[in-house]
Amino acid sequence: MFKNKTVIITGASSGIGEATAHYFIKQGANVVLAARNIVKLETLCASFGKKALAVRADVCIEPDCKIIIEKTLEKFGSIDILVNNAGISMRALFKDAEITVLKQLMDVNFWGMVYCTKFALPYILESKGSIVSISSIAGWRGLPGRTGYSASKFAMQGFMEALRTENIHAGIQVLTVCPGFTASNIRNTALNNEGQQQGESPRDESSMMTSEAVALHIGNAILARKKTLILTTQGKFTVLLNKFFPSLMDKIVYNHMAKEKDSPFK
Repeated sequence: MFKNKTVIITGASSGIGEATAHYFIKQGANVVLAARNIVKLETLCASFGKKALAVRADVCIEPDCKIIIEKTLEKFGSIDILVNNAGISMRALFKDAEITVLKQLMDVNFWGMVYCTKFALPYILESKGSIVSISSIAGWRGLPGRTGYSASKFAMQGFMEALRTENIHAGIQVLTVCPGFTASNIRNTALNNEGQQQGESPRDESSMMTSEAVALHIGNAILARKKTLILTTQGKFTVLLNKFFPSLMDKIVYNHMAKEKDSPFK
């Protein structure tokens, strides 16, 4: 179903972005990989062949996002799917965190999505395609120690909901994907209170849903033209319980996050 469709994926050098790139290449799509790590992107493209394009870009920089779209059109002539995947996390109590840490998360997770969507939207409207943004369960339920991350994902989901409603008669799909805990490097690169990468995951990555499984779910959700995709049993349970028992969830979520290795709550 995706053969010869053109797909842009930001944050494509690792994790869910890389897995999604592999998925669409296997489906016969033209895939544009965007990230800051051009060496990794070019290595991936070498294995993907002529149907892939690597674009070095920092989604925090508005002109970089415009370049992604321009280079896509130069090579493939159209855009069918935009996957806003680029993102970073944090792990620090708000009282200890530098404000610049929260600003950095908003720049990457929220504004990076806004920039790419703004420049891609005219072509998505033309192709009746899909705009997909990778949010998180943290976009439904605020996570302690991740104030900036939760704020950026709540903002993303509000933006996507409004965009979907604006374009209700335009024939495009606006899909928000909310993975639960997923095995990737996002916790390794999460920022501490001073904005430095913590370098090690505080959780058992082997027990989480794989990035490849998330990519498959994303592909199926696009085919089904879904509006929202919530992943993992734990994630679905968290969203449901938080809707009806928010005070109880305060305690459950706090206790769960406090069990992490080197938790900031201890």
